[in-house]
Amino acid sequence: MSKNVQDQKPPIGKEAKAWMDEETAAQEVRYKAIVDEIDGIEDERAEWIEEFLRLIQVRGFNVTGDQKRKIPDEEMPTKPKRADAMRVIW
Repeated sequence: MSKNVQDQKPPIGKEAKAWMDEETAAQEVRYKAIVDEIDGIEDERAEWIEEFLRLIQVRGFNVTGDQKRKIPDEEMPTKPKRADAMRVIW
């Protein structure tokens, strides 16, 4: 079986490894700040979702160009019963 270029990793130097560790730590700090902010406005987000669902039933949404379609009750999505249903993934 022949070896492919993508199967061989070049060695990572100490300087590059240190930079990657530093960047990873900085990204984790930013991620934590984003999660805290999103979790802090969970009630407001729930209101936004309710308003959106109401609008697509009352006004409809653009299917194509200027054609709108109202969503009937039987096609409305329901909130999942999972605890993490409102979790935002970044």
